Amino acid sequence: MPLIQLIVLALIQGLTEFLPVSSSAHLILAPLAVNGWEDQGPLIDIAAHVGSLFAVLIYFKSETAMLVRGGVDTLRWRASEDRKLFLYIAAATVPIIIAAAVIVGLDLTSALRSPTVIGLASIFFGILLWHGDRRPAVKHGLERIGWREVLTIGAMQAFAIIPGASRSGITMTAARYLGWTRTEAARFSMLLAIPTIAAFGMFAGLELITTGARASITGALVVAVLSFASAYGAIIVFMRLTRRMSFTPFVIYRIVLGVGLLLLAGGLTN
Repeated sequence: MPLIQLIVLALIQGLTEFLPVSSSAHLILAPLAVNGWEDQGPLIDIAAHVGSLFAVLIYFKSETAMLVRGGVDTLRWRASEDRKLFLYIAAATVPIIIAAAVIVGLDLTSALRSPTVIGLASIFFGILLWHGDRRPAVKHGLERIGWREVLTIGAMQAFAIIPGASRSGITMTAARYLGWTRTEAARFSMLLAIPTIAAFGMFAGLELITTGARASITGALVVAVLSFASAYGAIIVFMRLTRRMSFTPFVIYRIVLGVGLLLLAGGLTN
């Protein structure tokens, strides 16, 4: 695989994983848009996601420590605020795992990866993000959330199985509809990414083992490092932007991308 392709895929994953623009859509479109690029395969996918996973773990190191302590408290059946956050994140992750299993079981993965589906999802969920972002913020801090909100956001996250919907975008949309501030919506969305990305990596790893797929370890390391660096930078910038501006620029980008994909769907598919 060309080095330039590895670099582009790593940057795409890192820059878009935590932004409301759908990283999976961009990763799917990259090989379609550039003649001669082949599918990157499961090892490169794992490397890209591991890099972005470490970025969010390090940036939110205090919340990560809370989740670890919460997991221990859960195993010990000990009530604590850390345990509550751990259970919130775990419960909100269940719907997308179920949705992914259904999609794989029904063999719909390839159908959902079409430029037409990505374009429509980008536009539709982008408009939802714009509408939800117009809601006034009335809640602040993860300490004040409850099971109703967590399960609502988790249920909405299941739609992220559709390329173009954007996992971060749909979870932030749900949080904004519930009255969360943009910063808290982004924060919770990124914490939700931890088990989701980890689960994706596990399934991709199993695929790698069962299929015997081969790829360059050096290439995977390059992707992981670049994905980490770009993801960490993207998180820093995005968290600052949530305090100063709305999600409208991302909505505009999504609509332009979606319309462009619908207009060019035939050419990309061919």
